Amino acid sequence: MIPLTGYADRLSVRPGETIAFKVSSTGDAPYEARLVRVICADPNPAGPGIREEPVEADFAGSYPSRAQRAHLGSYVRVDETAPFAALPSFTLVATIWPTLPGRGEQGVICRFDPETGRGFGLALGGDGRITLILGEGAGKARRFSRGEPLEPRTWYRVWVAFDGSDGRLIVGCLPVDTTLGRGAAVVVEHSIMGEAATDAGGPLLIGAVGGAPATGHFNGKIERPQVFDGVLPAEEIGRVAAGGEAAGLVARWDFSREISSTKVVDTGPHGLDGQTVNMPARAMTGSNWSGGEMCWRHAPEQYGAIHFHDDDLHDCGWETDFSFTVPEGFRSGVYAARLTCGAHEDTIPFVVCPPRGTGRSDLCVLISTFTYTVYGNHARPDFSAAWQERVSDWEAFPWNPAEHRDYGLSTYNFHSDGSGICHASWLRPMLTLRSGYITFPESRGGSGLRHFQADSHLLAWLEAKGFDFDVITDLELHEEGAKALAPYRTLMTGSHPEYHTTRTLDALETFRDRGGRFMYLGGNGFYWRVALHKEKPGVIEIRRGEGGIRAWAAEPGEYYNAFDGAYGGLWRRNGRPPQRLAGVGFTAQGIFEGNHYERRPEADDPRVRWMFEGIEDTILGDFGLCGGGAAGFELDRADHRLGTPRHALVVASSAGHRPEAFVLVPEEMLTHITTWAGKAPEKLVRADITFFEAPNNGAVFSVGSITFCGSLPHNDFDNAISRLVENVLRRFLDPAAEFPMPG
Repeated sequence: MIPLTGYADRLSVRPGETIAFKVSSTGDAPYEARLVRVICADPNPAGPGIREEPVEADFAGSYPSRAQRAHLGSYVRVDETAPFAALPSFTLVATIWPTLPGRGEQGVICRFDPETGRGFGLALGGDGRITLILGEGAGKARRFSRGEPLEPRTWYRVWVAFDGSDGRLIVGCLPVDTTLGRGAAVVVEHSIMGEAATDAGGPLLIGAVGGAPATGHFNGKIERPQVFDGVLPAEEIGRVAAGGEAAGLVARWDFSREISSTKVVDTGPHGLDGQTVNMPARAMTGSNWSGGEMCWRHAPEQYGAIHFHDDDLHDCGWETDFSFTVPEGFRSGVYAARLTCGAHEDTIPFVVCPPRGTGRSDLCVLISTFTYTVYGNHARPDFSAAWQERVSDWEAFPWNPAEHRDYGLSTYNFHSDGSGICHASWLRPMLTLRSGYITFPESRGGSGLRHFQADSHLLAWLEAKGFDFDVITDLELHEEGAKALAPYRTLMTGSHPEYHTTRTLDALETFRDRGGRFMYLGGNGFYWRVALHKEKPGVIEIRRGEGGIRAWAAEPGEYYNAFDGAYGGLWRRNGRPPQRLAGVGFTAQGIFEGNHYERRPEADDPRVRWMFEGIEDTILGDFGLCGGGAAGFELDRADHRLGTPRHALVVASSAGHRPEAFVLVPEEMLTHITTWAGKAPEKLVRADITFFEAPNNGAVFSVGSITFCGSLPHNDFDNAISRLVENVLRRFLDPAAEFPMPG
């Protein structure tokens, strides 16, 4: 357990609004909290270093230490349980697709209290067999498992029954697809002596056994769980499991209804609706999915399954330690609550936006909190002792999610059952969102930073150059649209604005086309489509569908978001390639290695000659704190077929990328020797610095590289990359500057 950590209930806030901080401290002494403005989050002693500015805040002071834990694992909770209180006999039926049978006891339908030993349940036993849990009371329960262990990723009809009049027990299992040689139904009957303690009190759980916090989480899909009063004949089970009717129905939960919500609908006579906990995956193909329809909205009856995991996490649910109501007139910027307890420190970053509809500056920086969250707690597969050595040498942030998985992982990781993580939440400690966090232990002398820490190079540059600026996040774009950007003449992004909703892309395009000047200072931007939950703030959904550089691949038929019903995956596959917005789009992925740009003849065009005032170099950015160069790791190129305007000018392109270090993204490859663009693969591995004029005197400047901002601090911010960005920014901020559309 990490000795000092925490999170806030939101990542951005405006003056007059309140942000609440939740802290876990295992220390014996109180911890201290104070407010700082974050200027640079890079711990590299060769760079600006971690720079923070103390800020007065009413929450500053001491707070008692207390440990708060995260409880992982998803399930459905049904609180209205009166009809289950007096069931002397019952049958529990479900269709399941287990992914980790044999990995401990896993509840399917349970109303059971492990502490008192009262209740009943249908579960997978620790050995992977179907199990009836029958309470005895006094902390004891009997478990009856029969048949063979279930096979993973296989659909089964499963049921258990108990006849309270004669003590008869039934445990049953039937593969849905009997053509695969997995046998016919296995039905085992047994009788017990004595009374059973079946009334547990408390909620009924689907996908967990019981307890507070819940234990025995199911891994896999559950479909159409049902409870009957009495013992159903074995010959009725298959029909009932497939949706047929039978006497004695108490509850039947239809997961194909209200898929976009957290509500679980009971179609039985009592309306015992439930709520999902920790965001299990919905819009999952069921046992009856035919493959004839890929969109769950068109055939919801074939998407009646929920995929549960023992490591799902949406909201830690911690108690609030202190809050901060942002005063009126407070400066917009990136801030953090800095915590200290003995030798331990932590920061909880957040963004203060300007008041709604106003701007203190003509310049705004877009903070990509969706991307930060989607990558939150990324446990990298290449984590090694070199990371720990670098942390020790630089006194950097000491905790890494590869070692500390207490707070869930990122959507770049897999669940314990091997399925991809499709939900990300900021309502938990995100170790990757910390000042001083290092992503890579670079061997090229750089800082090895991504996301928040890499973006702080831009913030530090703006401070060093004396630019006044506001900040907003993609959440404000999603919620307020283009109105959030209306006060600004120029908008800048950081290094990696990768994840966007329809609304955020619409807002950016509207800003540009209404005369805004847009500076995209990163790479692999505007790439994946995500969705936000309509009921529960703080959670984002990503479906890694067909195509793209993918950390995992969605199952067939599961490419549509549950949250909004839209086709997920790449924006390019949704008809909105990044080139349409920014002129460049993702083309090549490499190791964390940077190279340089070379000026092209187009740089001498009168339309862009002003960019290079004071720059004599033809080689640009052969230095930097990220990868050792301005053009590296993930590269974007211009392509007219994908939407780069015909009048756009590519003023510089990267060069020197080693063939063994970079590959084209999958959507660019057709066969092993041919590409979508019809050019040799090596010609497409490049980053293009691109400029074009937009309607209403707007303009766009894009650099096409994730490592670009890492070159800004070089030589105390005095270098060709810094001068190039400064020239563009001053021109973009000039109200008298004109950018007429050619032709």
